Amino acid sequence: MLVGGGLALGGAALQAAFRNPLVSPQILGVFSGASFGGVLALIFGLGSAFLVGGAFLFGLVALGMVLLIGRTRAGGPILTIVHGGVVTSAFFSALVSFITYVADPYTTLPSIVFWLMGSLATADMGKVLIAAIPILIGTTVLIGLRWRINILSLGDDDATALGLNPGRLRAVLLTMVAFMTAGAVAVSGVIGWVGVVPHMARLWVGPDHRISMPTTFVLGAAYLTIIDTLSRTISAGEIPLGILTAIIGAPVFVLLLSNSRRQAFIDG
Repeated sequence: MLVGGGLALGGAALQAAFRNPLVSPQILGVFSGASFGGVLALIFGLGSAFLVGGAFLFGLVALGMVLLIGRTRAGGPILTIVHGGVVTSAFFSALVSFITYVADPYTTLPSIVFWLMGSLATADMGKVLIAAIPILIGTTVLIGLRWRINILSLGDDDATALGLNPGRLRAVLLTMVAFMTAGAVAVSGVIGWVGVVPHMARLWVGPDHRISMPTTFVLGAAYLTIIDTLSRTISAGEIPLGILTAIIGAPVFVLLLSNSRRQAFIDG
């Protein structure tokens, strides 16, 4: 529930910050950075504690790289951050691919591949607590800022005219989403396509972030709980969550995009 709610809420915050309904936490490169930290621990056989810690640490390293690139402000802060996320994601994805290539195909490689596909099978109370801290902190901050996020979604010029500092608020949102994403990936691996949940929430309750963001968290928690239940019941062996979220999320996303008249999103 924490992982699903956190990833969905992070997607909603990013979509408002960038005023783009296609944005998801993957754009920050945090997914790739956390994945690299996790597979680094797996290939050296360092155990679950180092896996969680490595994923969380390199997720934050990825955020630092994105923010550092964003300080150049070439082409505008939003565009530069997007470019920084793409570059950071590509860099860490290449490192993950290299580790996967050199991993022992009989011992280490299967565990790396399964973890990268996303799973909650190995989650225990220790991992839950590690994930709960950043996710709950990020959720509290984002929910508390949802009035300001409404203003930010109007555009930088309007937000500035209303007394808001768009750059500062966007930096806070990116940091909180990175914390939440790193905590989630550290426990569950890479689970994509949770970004469709904010779309469903906006269609249900409207574009007002004061209402849609809490709804997004609840729907995200319910969505991933259902996916996890299906992964454990529809076959003898557990199906990785990333496979099911992609199979279900991709067509749902296409349907949401095709129904643009009903898509409740603030275009600015």
